[in-house]
Amino acid sequence: MLFQTDHRQGSHDQRRLYALFEIFYTVIDFAAATLFIIGSFMFLSDDWMTPGTWCFIVGSFFFAAKPALRLVRELKLAALGDAEDLAKRFRS
Repeated sequence: MLFQTDHRQGSHDQRRLYALFEIFYTVIDFAAATLFIIGSFMFLSDDWMTPGTWCFIVGSFFFAAKPALRLVRELKLAALGDAEDLAKRFRS
């Protein structure tokens, strides 16, 4: 099932893929948060406002990458599963 939260019952490949994507997801979270914190401090000075703005812009792209990464992960996990199960899920 797409966006299934319990992947303990999946195959070895499914568990491995899920874990790998969770690592990527966490790295993106940390990168976005770090850029927003740095950008916030830069906004305290007029001289650093432009680089701070760029930190916010890049951090925003990281935040936007999170749902895209989640969708890719779920589609890859679905592709590893049984095609008949996948077809049943889309019919219901």
